[in-house]
Amino acid sequence: MTGSWINACGTEDIEAEDVIRFDHEGRTYALYRTEDDRYFATAGLCTHESVHLSSGLVMGTIIECPKHNGRFDFTSGKAKGAPVCVDIVTYPVKVESDRVYVLVDA
Repeated sequence: MTGSWINACGTEDIEAEDVIRFDHEGRTYALYRTEDDRYFATAGLCTHESVHLSSGLVMGTIIECPKHNGRFDFTSGKAKGAPVCVDIVTYPVKVESDRVYVLVDA
């Protein structure tokens, strides 16, 4: 696996069962925190019409796009509800010293 671990945010920056936006070098990511304090990262734009997922609704491990209500499982990137049919990219995440790091492509 190649890439760089990027310090994206503090653990306290994401509420439980929520999502925030993170931008790095011209790319947008979505960072998620589950109710049981697990952290995940995906591409930040919906694969249907490039809407920011950070404005969407988190329900368990599902993110619902705010534009047409398409759904993805943010733990796997799998498309779970029309109109989305293309999965989103996921990125490895680690938490160290209350900071959330995302492994982004080099």
